[in-house]
Amino acid sequence: MDDTRDTSDTRDPAEPSDATAPSAATGSAAGALALRPLTARSIVLSTLLGQHPPQLPARALVRVGALFGAAEGTVRVALTRMVAAGDLEQRGGAYRLTDRLLARQARQDDSRAPRTRRWDGGWEIAVVTSDRRAAPERAALRQAMAALRLAELREGTWLRPANLVRPRPAVAAEQCAWLTGAPEGDPVRLAARLWDLDGWAARARPLSAALERADGPAERFTVAAAVLRHLLADPVLPTGLLPSDWPGADLRRRYEAFEREFRALLPQYAGE
Repeated sequence: MDDTRDTSDTRDPAEPSDATAPSAATGSAAGALALRPLTARSIVLSTLLGQHPPQLPARALVRVGALFGAAEGTVRVALTRMVAAGDLEQRGGAYRLTDRLLARQARQDDSRAPRTRRWDGGWEIAVVTSDRRAAPERAALRQAMAALRLAELREGTWLRPANLVRPRPAVAAEQCAWLTGAPEGDPVRLAARLWDLDGWAARARPLSAALERADGPAERFTVAAAVLRHLLADPVLPTGLLPSDWPGADLRRRYEAFEREFRALLPQYAGE
């Protein structure tokens, strides 16, 4: 699936509107959630991001595009633009993700099955120590902290429960001092202050229901792309800090069921 902009918007601003695949979801489960139709670019990236290794021949990507109503010419134009933009590289008639998107694929894989450890009540805390930082450096740190699922308590101070296992990128080590501690107050209240848990759950439940009742591969693919983007925003907190009816595990189970279904379907349309 595609998290091409790390937000809920997978539309390529440079892609003309006629490159959008016709939506089979209008008036359906996906339509009720106001999900945008996938563009040819999103179809290609979503397909490759779900592949291990993330590589397919052009003919396979064209056939997958056809499943969503994207014309062959539209898909091939998208492939050319994506190579020019540095999203893909072409080798021997096949297209594969570049290193930048391989890192994104790793984040998506982690969002589906986060690596956790037993929580002992400790929190990891990052405090910015660099006196002067250029705007690109600040932006890079903010992006890194989001990928690490830390929340900003105040400007330059980031934290979260220390229950995740993942490497820290260099930018986070260079700009911050890292500490371990615990709040003196109620950690449940602190977690609710740092993350909009009610808002995340309120979006997760209809997405889960939509994926369950979506009709046909194209509609299920459209909803599943939105599900994966939403999973990227899950703070993956310890159970004790979450509402009792937290829908994260259910949403992941439904997405994994879709992923197995799509992997089984792909050879039929890709001709592999």
